[in-house]
Amino acid sequence: MRVQDLIDELKYMNPEAEVHFSYNYGDHWRTEVAPVVVGVSEGYVQESAYHNMDKVVDECDVYDEETGDMDPDVRRVVIIG
Repeated sequence: MRVQDLIDELKYMNPEAEVHFSYNYGDHWRTEVAPVVVGVSEGYVQESAYHNMDKVVDECDVYDEETGDMDPDVRRVVIIG
């Protein structure tokens, strides 16, 4: 999803509604939980083979220490949390 896609979806929603995000808690019952969104920010992610999804990367790990170039596997994204 791109930022514009999110804007397009949200314009039809009640502007006074709370915003939550959902995920599977991973418990025995496979409970779907929905904590409140506390903010929106820009950050960096890269694929994690262990998690089989993107993981957040600390800003100090974005650039190669020797060359100063940005790691090509790292992407700048909007993070809703």
